[in-house]
Amino acid sequence: MKKKWLVAITGVMLTFSLAACSKTVATTSGGKITQDQYYSSLKNTTEGKQVLQQMILDKVLEKQYGSKVSDKTVETKFNEMKKQYGSEFDSVLQQNDMTRSQFKKQIRQQLLLKEAVAANTTITEKQLKKQWKTYQPKVTVAQILVEKKSDAQSIIDNLKNDGSYANFKKLAKEKSQDSSTKNDGGKLPAFDNTDTQLDDSFKKAAFKLKQGTFSSEPVKTEYGYHVIYSIKNPGKGSFNSHKQELKDQILDERTNDSDVLQKVVSKVLKKGNVSIKDKDLQNVLSSFIQSSETK
Repeated sequence: MKKKWLVAITGVMLTFSLAACSKTVATTSGGKITQDQYYSSLKNTTEGKQVLQQMILDKVLEKQYGSKVSDKTVETKFNEMKKQYGSEFDSVLQQNDMTRSQFKKQIRQQLLLKEAVAANTTITEKQLKKQWKTYQPKVTVAQILVEKKSDAQSIIDNLKNDGSYANFKKLAKEKSQDSSTKNDGGKLPAFDNTDTQLDDSFKKAAFKLKQGTFSSEPVKTEYGYHVIYSIKNPGKGSFNSHKQELKDQILDERTNDSDVLQKVVSKVLKKGNVSIKDKDLQNVLSSFIQSSETK
């Protein structure tokens, strides 16, 4: 992405006051540091400008689309992400110097941007049909990961005698080398064709499995050999029954497209009547807006 208007998970989350009176931020044996001094030092840094850009964008997005993103929607998305990372969730946040509330704020920022993109996007029937060609519904699978192909084949032979999910879970706990999933019987979070985390070979094999069946041969990825069990696969169904999901997928793709995002954010900022009062920061948004207008 050429311009990251969303502060990434590793981004700096800073706030500062623009109060007229300059309070003391810190004192030292060599003197005190005031808010004015801190602000003057911060505002000319790249990080400081990015924070101001984000704060401005947050304000105008909330004004224009805040009513479309409920707290319940944010909480649902947060719980999905929490489930995806499992027991490692809090440690991932800690590694990136983030709190849960900061992460929820970023989720809200993402959802507001998606609403902005949706408001500035017209999706045609032709585009929906193109998306349908690669569409796969959300499936839920469990997997057993081993190092050797022969070990994977041995597990498959065992499942041919007892192909129940209960037996698969038992084998996963005993034999899987994936420590993050083995204790839950190898179960993975649900995923569809838009997933970018899983190996393509793994996804292709998983989508082919009917619910309640397992892979008939080992699935090779960079991690080793997998045996996959399909817990839930509703089937692709008909085009008309999935139009809303197709629209959502297209909007997600466009929200992650830097060119589309620049144009949309430019419209949002212009509609927001942004006025920069600090003369040193007059051009903090100009490069983005000029870049967007050029395109």
